[in-house]
Amino acid sequence: MNKTWADVPVATGATKDVAASKLPFPVGSSPSRVLRAVVVLAASLAAGCAVGPDFKRPAPPQVSAYTAGPLPTTTASANVAGGEAQHFAEGADIPADWWTLFHSPALNALIEQALAHNADLKAAQAALTVARENTRAGRGAYYPAVDGGFSATRQMQSQQVAPGPNYPVVPQEYLYSFFTPQLSISYAPDVFGLNRRSVESLQAQQQAVRFQMIAARITLSTNVVATAVQQASLRAQIAATHELIAINARMVGILKYQLGKGYASRLDLAAQESQLAQVRAGLPPLLTQLAQQDNALAVLVGRFPSQAPAAPFELASLHLPQQLPLSLPSALVEQRPDVRQAQANMHAASAQVGVAIANRLPNISLSANVGSTALAIDQVFKSGTGFWSVGADLAAPIFHGGSLLHQERAAKAAYVQAAQQYRSTVLTAFQNVADTLAALQHDAEGLQAAARAEDAARVTLDLSRRQYRVGYASYLSLLSAEQGYQQARMALVQAQASRFADTAALFQALGGGWWHDAAAGKADAPPGAPPSPAPTAAHHADASHAAPVRDHDEK
Repeated sequence: MNKTWADVPVATGATKDVAASKLPFPVGSSPSRVLRAVVVLAASLAAGCAVGPDFKRPAPPQVSAYTAGPLPTTTASANVAGGEAQHFAEGADIPADWWTLFHSPALNALIEQALAHNADLKAAQAALTVARENTRAGRGAYYPAVDGGFSATRQMQSQQVAPGPNYPVVPQEYLYSFFTPQLSISYAPDVFGLNRRSVESLQAQQQAVRFQMIAARITLSTNVVATAVQQASLRAQIAATHELIAINARMVGILKYQLGKGYASRLDLAAQESQLAQVRAGLPPLLTQLAQQDNALAVLVGRFPSQAPAAPFELASLHLPQQLPLSLPSALVEQRPDVRQAQANMHAASAQVGVAIANRLPNISLSANVGSTALAIDQVFKSGTGFWSVGADLAAPIFHGGSLLHQERAAKAAYVQAAQQYRSTVLTAFQNVADTLAALQHDAEGLQAAARAEDAARVTLDLSRRQYRVGYASYLSLLSAEQGYQQARMALVQAQASRFADTAALFQALGGGWWHDAAAGKADAPPGAPPSPAPTAAHHADASHAAPVRDHDEK
């Protein structure tokens, strides 16, 4: 610390007689010289240091993998739409518009509408504006406050209390006016860094809100992709369910006919009617889910449910990205906006510790007043009407019932809380990536198995149709084969949708490429991020290690 409050000479009074010996200028100085002296004194007092801990960004976790065991670099493949093998490119960069890798113009247009009109995103952007303006407002404490004023009074004096020697010859002797323009200046030198720590906290809070907005932007784009995929999946499942209902209805009709002819039992018919009822019972939930997805998609793009996009999505219109970036574990904490938000919250809590410490130390305030007082408006600012005053005050807390001490302890505990929340957010981020990588591997295997099951069901259906045509199989056998095929189709559609959705989830889990987004800015881009979007090639350098947070006075 360059100075302490005891080292700074200050005037304890504001009048000329008391404070003159302690002021750095002669008593008869002009107002302009007085103001200059106040500014010089304020600058010298502000040269102190800021108490409290100096925040240092936490070092990235020392882990080299996302999962306990090694994962294959390439997923399984299947000869169906969305069944392409996906390759994980370790260290590859993520484009900001990663959804374009699905090669769907309709999806691209929908996401652009969502980014332009979504109400939650606009609210997050407005919250960032609020935080930014609050930070700018807090910086005003660095400068003196200057206020101008003008007062005009008209008054009459009692002749009994203060008789005048010229009354009644001069009747206006008891009736006169005062005109007083004046300029007031006040300044609190930031000797112990109270203002600097407060602004530091506001800046960190602004960063937290900024990363919250970035996370909302990434989540919005991911939700649009997931909702569109789910919408397409539900439409395919509903179509297959309608086919199953028709098949089961035909089977019930045949069994009723056979029951009447004595070729089938009542038990067979009851079992088939139960099967038909179960299939029909599965249709309303699917229709409800589809309506909910339609409404959700409309709201995501900033529309009312009655204005939902008319064009339905089909899974066949989406292209599965085959080259998937896999960021280095050391770079994940720099890329994830929720981790950066937790880090900013930790920074704000660290600055609040300094604020609490500074509140326990003496506070110095400087003031100056200059103006003119005259009995007539045309006499203002003439010789002999001016006045000025300067003063300095020192206030030190002596006893506050222990509240300041406990506020400091609470601020330190809040910093520990923020640090643990940061650690929890980092662990969750790594969990998200690990879960998504495992899901993508198992999705590929599940889609491969579903494709094989669908192929087998199709072969069974083809053979059943041939046998039925030549009389070797009954119509019930054909309907049973068709039912098995439709069920296999539904399982395949669900497996395809899971793969598309989890691919989008991987881009979200890795940070969504926000550092390439002009709307988010590149001031806080992860170390080593390339200057322009690159879907596959560019690699991140390892994040530099930072020292742990410690108090700047620590030896």
